[in-house]
Amino acid sequence: METNIAIRAFSALGHDGRLSVFRLLMRHAPHGVRAGQIAAALDMRPNTLSTNLRLLEDAGLIRSCRDGRTILYCVNLPAAGALAAYFVDDVGRSRPDLMSHLSHPSSHDRKDAPAMPDINDTDFDVLFICSGNSARSIFAEALLRDIGRGKFQAFSAGTRPGTQLNPFALEVLKRNGHDVSGMRSKHISEFEAPGMPVMDFVFTVCDTAANEECPPWPGQPITGHWGLPDPVKAEGTDAEKGLAFAQAYADLRRRITAFAALPFETLSRVALQAQVDHLGDKAKT
Repeated sequence: METNIAIRAFSALGHDGRLSVFRLLMRHAPHGVRAGQIAAALDMRPNTLSTNLRLLEDAGLIRSCRDGRTILYCVNLPAAGALAAYFVDDVGRSRPDLMSHLSHPSSHDRKDAPAMPDINDTDFDVLFICSGNSARSIFAEALLRDIGRGKFQAFSAGTRPGTQLNPFALEVLKRNGHDVSGMRSKHISEFEAPGMPVMDFVFTVCDTAANEECPPWPGQPITGHWGLPDPVKAEGTDAEKGLAFAQAYADLRRRITAFAALPFETLSRVALQAQVDHLGDKAKT
């Protein structure tokens, strides 16, 4: 990367609003996000957001694309990677002895945290996150627990405290043969405490959770965003509400079945991340 391009990129990021936008888009990468969703998540005025998006796009750090009539904004991953490489290879003179602590600083907080998930392990710890941990993430936990029995340990949590399992969600799980006796809503802070499993995979299953500012997970897990409409917001008769929950369950079942069937022992970390992203893409079709 040329120095003048790097200066322009660093200058664009040297503002709290633009850095917040870039960080949010990175949490959704490689997928795009609507401007309205960004504004709501960051509590940013539309005109301020428009300016920040324009400056980030002018610096080459993000790009916009159309999805039908909707304009989505996403990180320009090659440019972001080139900027990181410039910082390490040019500014740091490729000195691994000096720059190694920049790669995964959070992993130094836990001596038992590996640099990356061991994809040859036969026991993966997987966490599903949504806002309330009342339906979608609970579905995912139950599905992976039963479909991937013996290969996965599944957990779920919410970013909003004080929630309860939704009765429609419990009915769907019971009807499909899942044991719900030990299931409960949990706050994400339970899994950030010392002594909890180091996650190999962390999935967000709602846009609200994907927009949350969460600290880096120990162990650098592979992450994915599998956004689903919130069945809790369904309106109408009980039958219509029940159908929304059944559809969310069926959607998650398809993706989790495909995830559990991946040939983990033959995939590199990069290839595995690509497969996880692909499953997220399929959720939109």
